[in-house]
Amino acid sequence: MKIAIVTMSDRASAGIYEDKSGKEIEKYLAENIQNEYEIVYRLIPDDFDKILNTLNELVNMKCALILTTGGTGPALRDVTPEATKEVIEKELYGFGELMRAHSLQYVPTSILARGTAGVVKNSFILNLPGSPKAIKENLEAVFPAIPYAIDLIEGDYIESKIAFRPKKKK
Repeated sequence: MKIAIVTMSDRASAGIYEDKSGKEIEKYLAENIQNEYEIVYRLIPDDFDKILNTLNELVNMKCALILTTGGTGPALRDVTPEATKEVIEKELYGFGELMRAHSLQYVPTSILARGTAGVVKNSFILNLPGSPKAIKENLEAVFPAIPYAIDLIEGDYIESKIAFRPKKKK
């Protein structure tokens, strides 16, 4: 199973500072996924075409889960949700809604976040904020639903103790 982590940051991609956001996602996955997986990592600038091409590449690589970080605010260079919406076939609004609602208990500016989620083929894409602290908080809120969402699109099976899967009817 392949899981992609894509960090959108002009400064980190230019080597001005370290990508701590991608590392936070990787740490969260290591703590919460029990089966084996391979991380496919990309660090790119906040550029619409680069984001679009990277997401399409990762879908074509059959990544079951594609987690992006950065580019979800209202700044002029923040275009991650727009690029994501170009790639996905179905938007799953509840993920963005829950992340914003959950984050409000920590910071009032979380209402500025525009992250979304959606599916394309057998891949699930989730936009996360750029802050390592916010990444952890957002994943705690939404990750339990992600493995089941991937089940529904016939993607790779993610084994996790925190995953919620409805009981099958007999």
